[in-house]
Amino acid sequence: MPRTGRSALLAAALVTAVAVGPLAAPAFAVPSEPVPATTAPAGAGPDTEALAAAVAGLPDHDATAALLRVGGDGTWRGTAGVRDVRTGAPALENARFRAGSVTKVVTASIVLQLAAEGRIDLDGTVQRYLPGLLTEDFAPVTVRQLLNYTSGLRPGASLGDTVEEGYPHRFETLTPRQVVADAVAQGPAYAPGTRQTYGNIHYTVLGMLIEKVTGDSYAHQAELRIFRPLGMRHSSFPVGADPRIHGPHNRGYDWIDGKLVDVTDWNMTDRFAAGDLISTTADLERLLVGLFRGRVVPEPELKEMFTLPDVPGARYGAALERFEVNGKVIWGKTGSRPGYATVIAATPDLSRTLVYSVNSTDAKGDGLAVAQRFAFPAFNR
Repeated sequence: MPRTGRSALLAAALVTAVAVGPLAAPAFAVPSEPVPATTAPAGAGPDTEALAAAVAGLPDHDATAALLRVGGDGTWRGTAGVRDVRTGAPALENARFRAGSVTKVVTASIVLQLAAEGRIDLDGTVQRYLPGLLTEDFAPVTVRQLLNYTSGLRPGASLGDTVEEGYPHRFETLTPRQVVADAVAQGPAYAPGTRQTYGNIHYTVLGMLIEKVTGDSYAHQAELRIFRPLGMRHSSFPVGADPRIHGPHNRGYDWIDGKLVDVTDWNMTDRFAAGDLISTTADLERLLVGLFRGRVVPEPELKEMFTLPDVPGARYGAALERFEVNGKVIWGKTGSRPGYATVIAATPDLSRTLVYSVNSTDAKGDGLAVAQRFAFPAFNR
């Protein structure tokens, strides 16, 4: 649908698709005003004008709220939009949200910690650590190949590849073991270590590996090893099939059949160690800075996150993706779940950091448009 047509739908949808009654117009006319926390040296800080413009006017067709934290040489904070389109209450700066595939950074960190402790060999195989998980059709798949998405495993079972397909099944449960069993039944996609294919399946298996090696739940290991040491007091994983985000949060929405639908409550059991994290922008900034400073994963294991495998077109190390924006090399991770788009990113020297959560109304769609609007200005200078 052309953008003008979609914009025309917005006014009607905000009033009728989610709300019981009409919404007060002022709630959507004045977003909260982002204020820079510090002043950067001239020409050295983020493009604050572009960042302010990115959040101006929220909510709009593409997003209902946005939370941005920029750090390094110059700090900028922005909170805009609404917490709930039905009430028009302003967005919460400390809101919790679904961080999607940013979860993979936590998972990779745990695996690399276990490697540093000598409990996992990165060249050890899935067949060794999880005997019987893969069939004889599979060549040996190493832990390192899971970490850098070169395992050759196919995507596993899903309750819907799009928000539209998944929405009717949002309260159903699909366990990680069911997801992996379906992937294995399809056979390998290619010989391990020959191609890089981003996907959740690699990290679903890594979550199972963590549980097998530690004899503990993945969520508890994340709490002990990552959240508590870094002071990530507002980060957690859902308990079982609980579809709710507990604590203060901005509700998430998505366009489904031309209507803006509340997609906040969703059972994420199938995402597990690949995408089940609930967090805040402040907590994810702690994770990002702590990781890059070597306080989460020790050397030499930390190098795995910043090392691309020797395969054609590789863009990912262990969890992290390499970007170039305006000539700057940036490492980071994107994440998306229905109603929520997340990014953590930084230059290797932490001269510029970015964390955002955007309540995108097409979070599972083209993430480039969201990044161009909310992420690129942070690295424009």
